[in-house]
Amino acid sequence: MHSNPNPCYLETIMHDSEHLPYDGLPQLAEEEMLARAQAFHELVRLRRTVRNFSDRPVPAEIIAACVQAAGQAPSGANMQPWHFEVVGDPALKKEIRLAAEEEERQFYERRASEEWLDALEPLGTDASKPFLEIAPWLIVIFEQRYGIDQDGSKKRYYYTKESVGLAAGFLIAALHNAGLASLTHTPSPMAFLNKILDRPANEKPFLLLVTGYPADGALVPDITRKSPEQYIRFREMSRDK
Repeated sequence: MHSNPNPCYLETIMHDSEHLPYDGLPQLAEEEMLARAQAFHELVRLRRTVRNFSDRPVPAEIIAACVQAAGQAPSGANMQPWHFEVVGDPALKKEIRLAAEEEERQFYERRASEEWLDALEPLGTDASKPFLEIAPWLIVIFEQRYGIDQDGSKKRYYYTKESVGLAAGFLIAALHNAGLASLTHTPSPMAFLNKILDRPANEKPFLLLVTGYPADGALVPDITRKSPEQYIRFREMSRDK
């Protein structure tokens, strides 16, 4: 049996003009909670990174809903330090591909260590990135390292990388839930995206996310995930207490 909240605490909240009562969670029986948790696990268990995309169109409304879901992620001090550029224009996608492939060639030929290349070998990646043109949508996520006030002065943001990472996770899950494949692409460096997409200096490219339908016969690497025992440890209170 859970104890009731302190009534004095509730009264304080009710009279706080900066807070609202939270009613965002449905009231579910524990059996349904478990069923939902297991169903979501099964859904994301099937998610895989795809590198072979179809050019089959995806309605912009679907992408917009997924990006809006990403915008609901938690962020440091609620600064929401992200910007999403959703690119479907073929000319822009081609420009992005050419710039990304140039950076990737430099990476594979000069920048990457042998150890890094060995780690990538089972995935079958190389400097060629045709999916950047074939997939119907590219979503470029920018990290806003600081804000700009109306007078032009800098406004400090907090935990920006962590916040944008959470938003990216929300977005990947939303796309998968909608029946779309995705690929996280991070050519390094990615400053060319600021220039191509005309983004300001306070924004830094965080992730280039490719999304759409998998191509017919698309293959994914034969890899495995860690077992839960390798990454989960429960520290529950003893039931004898």
